[in-house]
Amino acid sequence: MSEPRIIQNFIGYRATIATEQPAAVEQLQDMLVKLGMSFAMAALSDGRLQIEPGDKDVLFIDSDLNVAVETGALEPSRCLPVIGIVGVEAPSRLRSLMQLGATATLRKPVHRASVYSALFVGINEFRRRRYLADRLEEQERRRLLRKSLVKAVLIVMRRTGSDHAAAYDHLRRESMRSRQSIEEFCETFIQAHGPELDDAETIAGTSRTYAKKR
Repeated sequence: MSEPRIIQNFIGYRATIATEQPAAVEQLQDMLVKLGMSFAMAALSDGRLQIEPGDKDVLFIDSDLNVAVETGALEPSRCLPVIGIVGVEAPSRLRSLMQLGATATLRKPVHRASVYSALFVGINEFRRRRYLADRLEEQERRRLLRKSLVKAVLIVMRRTGSDHAAAYDHLRRESMRSRQSIEEFCETFIQAHGPELDDAETIAGTSRTYAKKR
């Protein structure tokens, strides 16, 4: 999983602007157009803001609003860059921006000169955070699958009489042949070829052996 490239050109991006003070964001709107972006004013309903974000969406939200942002299954911080428009610098309002995952801010009323910097930092920091979060999730997923690796090694050892190193090498070759990670391959292998192993002490002992060898 390669690190995300830095975005410098925002042509084609779409901005949603959530505020109840349109006059405070007029220069923001002008600058977005100059940068090649489209924008729409958010429709607020019953204290809620609903967005269906795509890959090139960004949300500008006024910290003076008291609204819940709904983006579907994931939290806003995982769906799209959030840039706060700050009026009153009360801790509670700044905290609400943090909880939304804001990665940059603009002072209200917004001035043209600050818009590009906020977009640059806000969008690229969002992409960096999402990359790191995805990596952590992948590592956790593979950690949970490690138990399947241990079970698969024990099954191969039991069936072939080989030692754990040879069993591991066999599984590694098969996983490469099937173009899967070894953990994913072992999960499939257990489901297709072997019973569950319930000997927790044996599994734990083999896990310790692998931890020392890898």
